[in-house]
Amino acid sequence: MTRPAVLAQLSVRRGREAVEFYKAALGAVEVYRVGGDEHNPSVVSQLTVGDASFWVADESPEHGNFSPETVGGGTVRLLLVVDDPDAAVRRAVEAGATEMYPVGEEHGWRMGRIADPFGHHWEVGRPLGAWPPPGGGPGGHP
Repeated sequence: MTRPAVLAQLSVRRGREAVEFYKAALGAVEVYRVGGDEHNPSVVSQLTVGDASFWVADESPEHGNFSPETVGGGTVRLLLVVDDPDAAVRRAVEAGATEMYPVGEEHGWRMGRIADPFGHHWEVGRPLGAWPPPGGGPGGHP
């Protein structure tokens, strides 16, 4: 039986370059690829970071898949949970990401925010205690 899961698929321009960026910036490992060669330059790639997985694909406007660069922004912000957010943000910036918010402590997390060179925004952090908090947070709803 397949376990339910939600995996992001990021539409980008320059897909092959994006795959290499995520490897360098996030330590991602490519586990699957279609295309991305001289015969078929468009790429669809599955990457993993720890136990998490996401997909990267060249945008295909004919199928309604647009990169943030094409539409002038994104509608999804990704959250990467890591043990050392400070080091992870530094690594991403060194690989070409832009720091949007420095790493700090807020709302029970140590977290910073970056924008990757392909227009996607990532919050990078870790909870400072048990998560979700007992009682589900300030509103009391889990």
